[in-house]
Amino acid sequence: MNKFLYAIATASVALAATLAPATAADISGAGATFPYPIYAKWADAYKKETGIGLNYQSIGSGGGIKQIKAKTVTFGASDAPLSGKDLTKYGLVQFPMVMGGIVPVVNLKGVKPGSLVLDGATVANIFLGKITHWDNAAIKKLNPSASLPHKGIAVVHRSDGSGTTFNFSYYLGAVSAAWKSDVGVGKSLQWPVGIGAKGNEGVANNVANTDGAIGYVEYAYALQNKLTYTKMRNRAGKVVAPTSDAFKAAAANADWKSKPGYGVILANQPGDESWPMTAATWILVYKKPRDPAATAAALRFFAWSYAHGAKMAESLDYVPMPGNVVADIQRTWAAEIKDGSGNPVYTAMN
Repeated sequence: MNKFLYAIATASVALAATLAPATAADISGAGATFPYPIYAKWADAYKKETGIGLNYQSIGSGGGIKQIKAKTVTFGASDAPLSGKDLTKYGLVQFPMVMGGIVPVVNLKGVKPGSLVLDGATVANIFLGKITHWDNAAIKKLNPSASLPHKGIAVVHRSDGSGTTFNFSYYLGAVSAAWKSDVGVGKSLQWPVGIGAKGNEGVANNVANTDGAIGYVEYAYALQNKLTYTKMRNRAGKVVAPTSDAFKAAAANADWKSKPGYGVILANQPGDESWPMTAATWILVYKKPRDPAATAAALRFFAWSYAHGAKMAESLDYVPMPGNVVADIQRTWAAEIKDGSGNPVYTAMN
């Protein structure tokens, strides 16, 4: 296991190499593995500047939602936004932190990163078990000049409750009627075929060690682990590579105010340059936190990340939130997250 995967694997205890051991002053959170690489980078820089650490359990979106509901952490993190109904029911505020891309990754001898092209229908049929070999006619049609072996496809998917799976399955449901009817959309699915792995890191590790494998991970995991990612044919019929520009193109027309808790799904967006599996990741905190000081510390970290973390995000091919959206989010904090006296727990001027 390489150094990056080892660090990720230990994240369920804390942000291992960067911030352990946690102290009483550290900020506690849990959830999505999709944003873990950038949260780790932000947290390391923030601790160097402020002395305050982040104890973040990278356990998947489902786990993060469970922990914030159980009030065992100050914030939860999820790549699958909660509905307005659920936010009201549980007394939570939700806001996006960063955007990125989900990419298919393969382990196929002789295939270099970005040299193989897939489309949504073909990916859906692979994960449905309808396409079982790499020299299938549908894959050959998309890659007429490639030398594809008659080798079985080993499907790797998430075994835990996952926002990455939610966005991946949302996209497949949008492009494949068979996927929508037979499997559907969700953080946890009844997979027709394949082997399960925990977290983006688990999928990355399994694909890297299984000849003929295909899986799906957040793009930073593909880059950090030198995995072979594919290009995709998007909604406009154009072949695009997973880049920050392609993720930005997909997010360009997002109307963040149109959904409760800024819960906009960015999959299968129009545009010639749009990456079809773009996604945001959200933070969940209580409107009336049990520990206002701890929530204030968390919001201060998020405000710092918005203000100072853009270049760090871009270095890992994440897309920072636009400034106007950040301003709206910070107004939401001041209006909705209150202490026992009804005062804002934190404002951007603090």
